[in-house]
Amino acid sequence: MSAGFDADAFSIAILRALAEAPGEGGMSLPRLGKRLGQGASVVMRQLTLMGDAALGGVRGPGWVRVVQQDERWVAHLTDAGRAVAESLPADDNPG
Repeated sequence: MSAGFDADAFSIAILRALAEAPGEGGMSLPRLGKRLGQGASVVMRQLTLMGDAALGGVRGPGWVRVVQQDERWVAHLTDAGRAVAESLPADDNPG
């Protein structure tokens, strides 16, 4: 994990959800929010922390990237994010 970012339960849930997405791990923000039981704005704030932007002088771990495809925002795992997701212990509470 990154020295500047601790993976809390919400971050882990996002990593797992994106790792289970078909194809290249992309999932629209509304779908990801629905899956996690959170609003899109809450999910977007967390994704911002999990990306590679520098906030408060601390660069994020670079686990995700969010891109606009047509009219929707889609979250994708980066190679670093996929490596973290694959290293997580098995989820005992699939959701």
